[in-house]
Amino acid sequence: MIGLALALQMASTVPASSAPSAFSAPAGMAGAFQASDTIPTLTLADALARSLRLNPNYVAALGRVGEAEWARTAAKVAFFVPSAQASLDYTKYSQAFFNIGTFNQSSTSSTFNLSASYDIFSARKFTDLSRTAAELENAIATEAKARYAAALLTEAAYYDVLAGQELNRAAEQRSARAEEALRVARARVASGAAVQSDSLSVRLELAKAQVALLIQASALRVARLELGRRVGIEGPAGAAPLDSAPPPELPIGLPQAVAQALEQGPEYRAARALERGADADLKGRRGAYLPTLNLSAAHSRFDVGLFPKASNVSSLTITASVPLWNNGLRELQLRQSRTNRDVARSLRADLERAALRDVTQAYDTYETARAAFALATDALLVAEENYRVNQARYQGGAITIIELISAQNGLTDAESGVVSSRYAARLALARLEAILGTRLLQTQGGNQ
Repeated sequence: MIGLALALQMASTVPASSAPSAFSAPAGMAGAFQASDTIPTLTLADALARSLRLNPNYVAALGRVGEAEWARTAAKVAFFVPSAQASLDYTKYSQAFFNIGTFNQSSTSSTFNLSASYDIFSARKFTDLSRTAAELENAIATEAKARYAAALLTEAAYYDVLAGQELNRAAEQRSARAEEALRVARARVASGAAVQSDSLSVRLELAKAQVALLIQASALRVARLELGRRVGIEGPAGAAPLDSAPPPELPIGLPQAVAQALEQGPEYRAARALERGADADLKGRRGAYLPTLNLSAAHSRFDVGLFPKASNVSSLTITASVPLWNNGLRELQLRQSRTNRDVARSLRADLERAALRDVTQAYDTYETARAAFALATDALLVAEENYRVNQARYQGGAITIIELISAQNGLTDAESGVVSSRYAARLALARLEAILGTRLLQTQGGNQ
């Protein structure tokens, strides 16, 4: 035992450069990884706010809301304001002719026209009100859906960075434990308490640990670049740490979650609005069989100058029209509108039937991840104690190096399990919130 203690002391004084390195970073790779202290770091709330304005789908959805609002306004204004049009033309002829506006010979003429038209009765005006209201609601729901989808992508990128940072630390600790085990194994071999294969086994484990560290460092770099892309940074972006508290219990049960999704979930709201819009469009097509009553007024001026004023004439016209036959175009449009309504109705019904399955899947995914985190936390405590005991037993010669390496790998797996389950729970919560169309927990990063 005294010889082993002296050997351990001698091994601990060996410079790091004398220990063989199983793997080292390829030339130039170290410079490719930007130092973490120079990377801009964002909070989750900042990342969500910045990425929202850069997501193409959300920008398009937001633009469609503006379009739908203008369409709704135009449908309302049509009840009170007539359509109007003005035109002015000036013409130069090759020879003089009799100008009916001035009753003289002239080689030029100018005409000004001002006209207005108002539908006193038109079924289309009334159905347009319902249709544009449904289209606006559909656009608003689609915007909410796109907002949650964009937030989900950003949160996934953010959690990838945080998980990558923690997994990178776990890989570093694995490599450090392998180096410590190599010093102990060499000391035991030097003292005659172990055979040469012990140090060889640990060197193999050290090589694996260093390769895993390189892989994890590369994955972290890619994750930071992806986050930078999401938030509009030309290069990598860092993520500020979130609280490490266990995933909390959801404030609502599964039945309430299903009911909430059907009531205010963006996808379900959009489907219902799409059906209402298609139904209103169908009613408008049916209104094409009804007569229309139109009032129009016109004012015209004639002269030879650019701004005519020599003579003018005004008119007021009331027109009643009854559509009879337009070569089947009206019937074709009616059938197309009916098909669109039936498709929208089928889509809405299918989504509502699938709501129980979709919400249950998202709800159970979060609950499973939450339970997995609790189990992973317990497993980490067991793995830490198991490694501590096996490390002491190996130094005392009670176990083989294979058992120590197994304990080291078990500890690394347990550390990775805690990290993976923690961010899996956060991402599962974000997916559930995207379906429900609301934030459930104020502690979730998106609300910070």
